[in-house]
Amino acid sequence: MRTALVLLGKDLRLELRTLETVPAMVLLALVTFVIFHFGLDRNTVDGQLAAGVLTVSLLFSAMLGINRLFVAEREQGGFDAFLLAPVDRSAMLLAKATALFLFLAVLELIALPAFQLLLLGPSLGPVLLRMILILILADVGLAVIGTLVSAIAIHTRARDLIGPMIGLPLLIPALIATARAAGPLLAAHAPSLPVRWLAILALYDLVFALLAYAVFDFLLED
Repeated sequence: MRTALVLLGKDLRLELRTLETVPAMVLLALVTFVIFHFGLDRNTVDGQLAAGVLTVSLLFSAMLGINRLFVAEREQGGFDAFLLAPVDRSAMLLAKATALFLFLAVLELIALPAFQLLLLGPSLGPVLLRMILILILADVGLAVIGTLVSAIAIHTRARDLIGPMIGLPLLIPALIATARAAGPLLAAHAPSLPVRWLAILALYDLVFALLAYAVFDFLLED
């Protein structure tokens, strides 16, 4: 845990100094909202359409963060230094996944108000806490799969292509569950929390977290 906290602190300090990843993610999300606003030719959206727009926009932005996750380690020899250190290698998985989760949280902190302003018809206020719960579970899945995929792609020349090619199929169940869980909450008359889709999303997070933990050591060596 101490090693993971050190690595996480390094990633967060690097992002605060360079501002390379999170601003780009936020900008892409905002641009995507604007495109949907004019492309759909509707002043507002709600229900499943709103959930689909939000999920797709967050996915596009997340792919930027995923592609940049291991760039510093690759370019500055961080992988070699980490492999030579007498530490648990799963610490890097935990640190990188947590960093990506925090990047997504900052993105959504800005993107949700923009989504409400540009596209959403019903107010987010009455369902905000339930939406936050859905987004937390979605972010965990994105962070785990994103870290796993980024660790694979960073060792290839076409990492910007390999990441989406591997990550998007793996993320399909999480994206479907996120959209189906958020859709009823974004309807004009929001019903109760869709527990079934939340359970599917939580199970997805658990399965892929265990899978990532099992294979991450081999990805670092390769």
